[in-house]
Amino acid sequence: MNEKNAKLSVKTVVEDLAPGGTLRAALNFGNAVLVQRSPGTGEPGGVSVELAKELASRLGLPLEYVTYESAGKVSEALTNDEWDIAFLAVDPKRALKIAFTEPYVVIEGSYMVPRNSPYQKNEELDQPGVRIAVGANAAYDLYLSRTLQHAQLVRAPTTPGAVDLFLEEKLEAAAGVRYGLKKVVESGREVRLIDGHFMLIRQAMGVPISRGIGRQYLDLFIDEMITSGFIKRKLVENGQPDVTVAPASSKRGKVKKQ
Repeated sequence: MNEKNAKLSVKTVVEDLAPGGTLRAALNFGNAVLVQRSPGTGEPGGVSVELAKELASRLGLPLEYVTYESAGKVSEALTNDEWDIAFLAVDPKRALKIAFTEPYVVIEGSYMVPRNSPYQKNEELDQPGVRIAVGANAAYDLYLSRTLQHAQLVRAPTTPGAVDLFLEEKLEAAAGVRYGLKKVVESGREVRLIDGHFMLIRQAMGVPISRGIGRQYLDLFIDEMITSGFIKRKLVENGQPDVTVAPASSKRGKVKKQ
């Protein structure tokens, strides 16, 4: 273990990362790529859950899931000190309060339009009169709020709600995670996906910004989870074989299992 990693004793990391003695992991059911509900029990599963389990095991901590229906709700809950770690897309606005690791997966943000829509390219949607449904404070909402010049964003409380809003209000488009939108297309609705993506959503682990030691440990943890193949295996096991695993960072330290 190098000098930098030697400073990360388990005791120090635990005190910083989970000061209450239990690792509280925020899970966002609005992102079906990362978290899924078991059809039989409703229990959470997915790569985020597997990462939380592995982290808690290494630190010798009991694990508690704190669940939310949207990424925006996860971000808001930080104000009330409801969680210790979260699995969110990296965004400059969120980074004011959340310290992110390097990303561990990269997801496409895409548009869905009615099947007979005249729009064929992502950039064609940014014009007056175009209304785009989004989940409030989702990564793509934050991104499009900064980048769109003419189109109007119409916000729903959650990502699934944005799809419902798009369909019910007959809006020009819905924005979201490509995987989730593809499921809507495959359900037989009169809709289609625009080719390509308007953004790449970098999913990472995050902690309250004051927890620098915890973030340092998580950076090394995520790097090992990528290089060991853990993340890819868990994506495949949870029915997400086509999701892109992010490249490992330059932080080649080791974090030992305890």
